This record gives sequence, C-alpha cells and structure tokens, in this order.
Amino acid sequence: MVKEIELRKLELIGIEVETIYFGGGTPSLLTIDELQLLLDTVDKYYQIAEHLEITLEANPDDLTTKRLNDLTKTPINRLSIGIQSFFEEDLKLMNRAHNADEAKECLSLATKHFDNISVDLIYGIPGMNNKRWKENIKTALSFGVPHISSYALTVEPKTALESFIKKGIIANVDDELAQQQFHILIDALEAEDFVHYELSNFGKEGYFSKNNSAYWQGKSYIGIGPSAHSFNGKQRSWNVRNNSQYIKALQEYKLPIEMETLSTTDKYNEYVMTGLRTIWGVSLEKVQTDFGETFKKYLLQQSEKHIIEHLLYIDDDKLKVTKKGKFLSDGIASDLFKLNLD
Repeated sequence: MVKEIELRKLELIGIEVETIYFGGGTPSLLTIDELQLLLDTVDKYYQIAEHLEITLEANPDDLTTKRLNDLTKTPINRLSIGIQSFFEEDLKLMNRAHNADEAKECLSLATKHFDNISVDLIYGIPGMNNKRWKENIKTALSFGVPHISSYALTVEPKTALESFIKKGIIANVDDELAQQQFHILIDALEAEDFVHYELSNFGKEGYFSKNNSAYWQGKSYIGIGPSAHSFNGKQRSWNVRNNSQYIKALQEYKLPIEMETLSTTDKYNEYVMTGLRTIWGVSLEKVQTDFGETFKKYLLQQSEKHIIEHLLYIDDDKLKVTKKGKFLSDGIASDLFKLNLD
C-alpha cells in the first residue's frame, strides 16, 4: 500500500487532501505503527489540508481500553464503529463477531477518548419490531455520539442469511416495515438536532463526515489497496481484488488498476443520483452549465410527475426530495436518468 501511494503521488496535484479514511475489511486490525506508516506516506507525497479528518472504521470487539489509548497517540481523530444493533438476537442473525454488551462497553470507552464518533445502525432486520428499533436509536443517543449512519438490511447473495431465508428459517426483509423504521429514525434524530444531510447519514452541525460528503459532492478521491475504487472527476478506476496479483504488480512497479472513462450521460446520471441523496439537492444551474439545456429540459420533464406526487420539489433552483420521497430516492433518481447514447 505504501508503494501504491508512492506510485500515485501525481494524481492529486494542486488538490488538498481533506480526509483519510481507513475502511473496508477490518482496518482496526492494523497495528499503530502500520497506521502511522500509511499516514506518514500520505503526508510525504500529498498536500494535506490544515483541518484533516482521519477516520478509522472499527468493530466493537476490537476497541479495547489499550487500543483506544494507543489510537489517541496517532493523528486519527474520528471513529466509525459498526455497532449495527444493541440486541443479541439481531447481532446473531447478522453473524456479527461482537455481542450486545460489547457494543455498549465499546461506546462507553470510545466516548471517553474521542469526540468525533459515528455509529452504524441497521434497520429492517427480520424480527425487529418498531419498539426494538426505537430502543436501538435511544441507546445510541444515550452515548452522545454526534453522527449516525443507518442502512436498511440488504440480503447479499450466497450468504448464510440468504440461505436461511430461502429455507424459511428466517423471515424475509419486510420493505414496508423497513420504510416505517426509516421514518422513525428521521423523526427521532431530527428531534435531537441531527441534520439528515444524506440519505443514510445524520450528523450534528460541525460533524458531517467529510469522507461521505466528498462522494456525494463528486470530489476526486484515491482508493488504496486491493479492490479499492478511485474517481478523478472524469474516470473511475478500481484495483484488482486478488491480494497476490495486487502485490505482484506493485513489486514490478505497475499499478494493478482497471479504468473507465465516464461519458457526459454517465456524469449526469451520477450527479442526479448523488445529488438527490443529499440536503444540497440537484442544482438546475449546474445541470445546464455542465451538461447543457437538453439535459436540464429532460430532468424537469422527468421530474414533473414526482413533483405532482409530492416526492420531489424545487427550492432555490435546486431539485430536492421531499420527506415522503426520501426512502424512494434511488428509485426516483433512476427515473430521471438518461440512456447512454453518447
């Protein structure tokens, strides 16, 4: 990974690095020295912003008192903790390594060492009623965390959960219940002064994730490591998934990367999809400037029925999703996409 950073040192010339995110897999297994080596390498080859956000993703069972003490001696200033649920039955169903007590103990310790903490919660879990979901939210809030990311449970193919559902051992995900729990979440967090700044992200003022926001606002980013993705505004690239192939290529001073150049239509579709997920919405002026009058007319034409149904609205020349439309925003976005003809 150090070698990859070195080989890609020219990719962000003139751009300040605002956020470093250790995510994917279990980055909290890295030693303090390994984390520091990677941070030092980024510092060596890139221009670093003054107020740099450095996030470490971690599982509750990894964050012992010693580990947290050690992390405070590094430049890492934000933790993203995969709690998912504070109930034993939910954690077992999702095959999580930690238990409910570890989830609470971890947050109790982490909040003593770090101010900027994000918690992941999952809704729409089979068997989780609204009462238990409200209790999950209440428990997370009781630790005073300033950021919560929350996602509907998705059943991935070829997983134990999919197998159990197919065999009828576990009930399938109930989309209607998931939608109810999504709106319960919005109401509960907005009552506590959280801003619903992106479909799955809620933050107190000053605690929006710079990392998450960069994706939704179309900023350039570099992904380091096997299967990591990158974006430079015009092209998307991704590293080979295979660890051995990744290492071999870098030993030969080659980047193990595949790349695609985005068409104008691709860029428009991505902007619509990401913009609708956020409080910033889709700027009609930007659509006209970046993509042309034809795209703007098409967007307004496709939006019309969703505006009539109170799923979309226009405010200050920005197309935004209503509260009613939030849970459906990805589906609405796909209806606004253009076919790739260029």
